[in-house]
Amino acid sequence: GLREEGATKKSKVKKCKHEFCEDCLERSVKSMGAMCPVCKDVFGLVEGDQPNGTMTWRTNYTRLPGFGSCGTIEINYNIPSGTQTAKHPNPGKWYHGTQRTAYLPDNREGNEVLMLLKKAFDQKLIFTVGPSGTSGAENMVTWNDIHHKTSMHGGQQNFGYPDPDYLSRVKDELKAKGVK
Repeated sequence: GLREEGATKKSKVKKCKHEFCEDCLERSVKSMGAMCPVCKDVFGLVEGDQPNGTMTWRTNYTRLPGFGSCGTIEINYNIPSGTQTAKHPNPGKWYHGTQRTAYLPDNREGNEVLMLLKKAFDQKLIFTVGPSGTSGAENMVTWNDIHHKTSMHGGQQNFGYPDPDYLSRVKDELKAKGVK
């Protein structure tokens, strides 16, 4: 439609109703992803910069500490080494891939988290490329703020079980990235 000279077209974020001019909203989406710049409500599909790889899982009868009445879901991630893209810190440079194993209880909530993790993996949100948090080495595939249990034992301080709040914490981390 016609607009008055100098008027800017307003664009509303659908869910939270905050208003921005279209240019500002477009710039915000480019830098932060599809979330409201004010309240961080996610209004679209957030896609990360995780390199290509695979996520597979299987179940077994091993019991996790704190989950004595069910078996275990073992998740295997495999991200091969490759060349960084424009989304990564050093485009054109080599990055070192990774293989990681993580564990969930094979119960209703554990399977719910598994499906959320699969959704996050498909949206390229589980891993990123950057410096290693442990060794400091550059151009590594690293976790991307969605915590995983990489040990079956040893408690929270050793990334293992028992950890009674883990499943609800990881659901909150996924929700913050729009995965629910």
